[in-house]
Amino acid sequence: MPFVEVNGQNIHYVHQDAGSAINLVLIHGSGGSHENWPEECLNIGCANVYLVDLPGHGKSEGESKDDVGEYTAFVDAFCKALNLENVALGGHSLGGAIVQQSALNKASWLTRLVLVGTGCRLRVMPMIFEAIETNWEGAREMMGQTVFGSNPAPELVAKEKERSRNSDPQVLLGDFRACDKFDVCRRLGEITLPTLILSGDDDKLTPLKYGQFLLDGIAGAKLVVITDAGHLMAMEQPAQFCQALKDFLS
Repeated sequence: MPFVEVNGQNIHYVHQDAGSAINLVLIHGSGGSHENWPEECLNIGCANVYLVDLPGHGKSEGESKDDVGEYTAFVDAFCKALNLENVALGGHSLGGAIVQQSALNKASWLTRLVLVGTGCRLRVMPMIFEAIETNWEGAREMMGQTVFGSNPAPELVAKEKERSRNSDPQVLLGDFRACDKFDVCRRLGEITLPTLILSGDDDKLTPLKYGQFLLDGIAGAKLVVITDAGHLMAMEQPAQFCQALKDFLS
């Protein structure tokens, strides 16, 4: 698995080359890593795929952030470190906030956006912060009940529980603080790049109305609803998810 030095830190990513002119960079959500994307994403064939671990996440060095702007600056440095151009930047939840901010920053390498289970504003309930700080095990259990749709595969639920068991509550707190401060709803009209919005029909954290708001605010955007899926729609329905990516990028 490759690493690249970004701002003096070894940053981990998973890569699959397809000999394509398009580079698809996917950014995970709060407290996550490259493991939040299904392996099928690596083999979509129509793009060279990069699944990056944000600083302090997964196998990447460095400290996590509590500000979307700082994460956005990191993604810019990551793409420049790999000399990537013609980038379709995709992000889930917090990752989607980073994608929107990258578009608003007019990143020179950015050509398309993929917004997955996200919104232009991502408020986090105060009780979530309190639970993470005072009852981490209870918070993990509560969040585990909200990230999936109504009928997730048992092995997927078990995998997510194991992943969260090994996660750092301080990293998650920082990520949630970044989400809570994020609000670009009044600036959606400034986003002019081709945009794909993916929403799970049973997403309890960023419900379908979030995707609809993005659709209404970004000119020419396309919304695809992933059926029988919650917030972790890519993991729950990888075939639907990857097909939507292929249709958008081809």
